[in-house]
Amino acid sequence: MGQTWPNPSVGCVVVNDGHIVGRGVTAAGGRPHAEVLALAQAGAAAKGATAYVTLEPCAHHGETPPCSEALIAAGIARVVAPLVDSDSRVSGRGFSMLQDAGIEVSLGAGAEEAACDHAGFFKRNAVERPFVTLKLASSFDGRIATATGESQWITGEAARRHVHGLRATHDAVMVGGGTARADDPMLNVRGYGTRCQPVRVVVSRRLDLPMMSKLAVSAQDVPLWLCHGPDADAALLDAWRGIGATCVKCGLQGQQLDVVSVMDALGAAGLTRVFCEGGGALAASLLKADLVDELVGYTAGLAIGADGLAAIGAMGLARLTQAPRFELVETRAIGGDVMVRWRRS
Repeated sequence: MGQTWPNPSVGCVVVNDGHIVGRGVTAAGGRPHAEVLALAQAGAAAKGATAYVTLEPCAHHGETPPCSEALIAAGIARVVAPLVDSDSRVSGRGFSMLQDAGIEVSLGAGAEEAACDHAGFFKRNAVERPFVTLKLASSFDGRIATATGESQWITGEAARRHVHGLRATHDAVMVGGGTARADDPMLNVRGYGTRCQPVRVVVSRRLDLPMMSKLAVSAQDVPLWLCHGPDADAALLDAWRGIGATCVKCGLQGQQLDVVSVMDALGAAGLTRVFCEGGGALAASLLKADLVDELVGYTAGLAIGADGLAAIGAMGLARLTQAPRFELVETRAIGGDVMVRWRRS
């Protein structure tokens, strides 16, 4: 996950006579597909075998032939899959091709888990926007910094490492311009070996960001996308493009960037899963626009007080019924902190 956009990250296992003879997972960049890699590993042992795959095998000719054809050619006898692919080019056609070739198809095993894993791919297919995870790390009283702006570190090392693991499962890591200026973050994945890094996205209407920041000096090496307004200074646009950043023009809502326009642009660019790490104004805008699919919160055992910086900015809610509600999915201790995960109902 986080390596294959705009394609889904699919897994495939080929089993013959009770033994695993081939394994595959969609390669970085989205190709080769999982089925092709698993069949190549299985070789002749694929004949008469069962293929377990986490999404309907593709049925269309794109940059490569369809995986359904590859399964048929390899002599697979049975395919077990959880879900129909929501891509209109596939959607049932892959299973039909298999069944027409005499291959038994078993549908539905692990459907709930697969739906969670493929939620970003499905959402982009449905509404052309990425799945959004909003992550907040705060004190017990919901503050992300002291009154003077000190924020490093509220949570412990174990929680911070866990955050890097979550970054790794997303196509992009996103922050607002205020966070980029205050924290000078790198927004990459560290401590998980050599890997393709997520796209770093900064939402800043006027691109008033420091040109000597960690994001700027690494823009040639790690993708950096800057979502800006239509009134951004042309000289700044040229300067950021000159050091390797991609500038993405988005619309306005009043005096602020329209977060719906931002998400539409990121979806159009192929992103399926975005991990937002704040700040408070961007978090509030995403929640108000009903764009958040999952909340992940890390709470530390310290209190900062009302003069500290709130984790989420003003939302202008008059009644509790106006507040977005999420369903609890997971709670667990990580080091000395507590991680809580909530998902859209």
